[in-house]
Amino acid sequence: MLAWRVHEFGPPEAMILERVPRPDPGPGEVLVDVHAAGVGPWDGWIRAGKSALPQPLPLTLGSDLSGTVAAVGSGISELAIGDQVFGVTNTHFLGAYAEYAVASAGMLAKKPSSLSYAEAASVSVVAVTAWQGLFDHARLEAGQTAVIHGAAGNVGAYAVQLARRARLRSIATAGTKDIEYVRSLGADKVLDYHAQRFEDEVKDVDAVLDLVGGDTQIRSFQVLRPGGKLISAVSQPDQDRAKSHGVTAAFFLVEVTTERLRTIAELIDRGELKTRVGAVLPLTDARDAHMMLEGRRLPPKGKIILNVEAAGEVTAPA
Repeated sequence: MLAWRVHEFGPPEAMILERVPRPDPGPGEVLVDVHAAGVGPWDGWIRAGKSALPQPLPLTLGSDLSGTVAAVGSGISELAIGDQVFGVTNTHFLGAYAEYAVASAGMLAKKPSSLSYAEAASVSVVAVTAWQGLFDHARLEAGQTAVIHGAAGNVGAYAVQLARRARLRSIATAGTKDIEYVRSLGADKVLDYHAQRFEDEVKDVDAVLDLVGGDTQIRSFQVLRPGGKLISAVSQPDQDRAKSHGVTAAFFLVEVTTERLRTIAELIDRGELKTRVGAVLPLTDARDAHMMLEGRRLPPKGKIILNVEAAGEVTAPA
């Protein structure tokens, strides 16, 4: 089968499309005939050797995927050959940029019936990240207020929608061109970070969901109420700064589970969550997708997807 491999960490040029043996699923795993694979910033970090997780070489890139179950390992009862699924491959976020991928059954669910394979491949990591940030880590409840940074991004867009559904008050930050888009998702207030300093506009919120990091994260401590929470999906917050402000702060890595995916799928099929695919490229153009991640090519608004279905027509070195 065809797969995008990395033998040495580096820029997108380090990615090699090659033919490798089709893997077999082990206990608790299934083999997915991949129809589409999502491309996210974490794929770029892994390729460059900057992952927060150990990543032995050589490796096959990719985690988000959708497709059909082609084979089932032992101990699997809820999935069967032919099932349409979506989710992620494994806890190392590897293996999806390929015609077939082994995935942990506990990180897959039935594909939302209302979505195409490309749309389904755009969902898992970003939607579950938004869910976990708001509810598992910030533990927000109806009536509370959250600042969502990077609200026009792939995680942020789900966070705004989930906040609205949970009857949270959301204050979102976004660029000038994205103000109306974020407002359409249901944000109660949208601040233009080009023209406004959010810390001058916001005070005493219950939580900040940080999807930006850097200076934005540092300034966010100022807007929290005593006992508030800063939750970051991008970098470890300064614990001394958190203590001085009388708040808690944490970084988390997403944990995709069948249960969370089922919840997200139900919301999508009920029309309560909207997906946003920005670009669909053939599997052979995965390097171009990574150049978009790095800003070397114009990145789209929305998730980048690799269409894997036609990959078998492509030749690659043996």
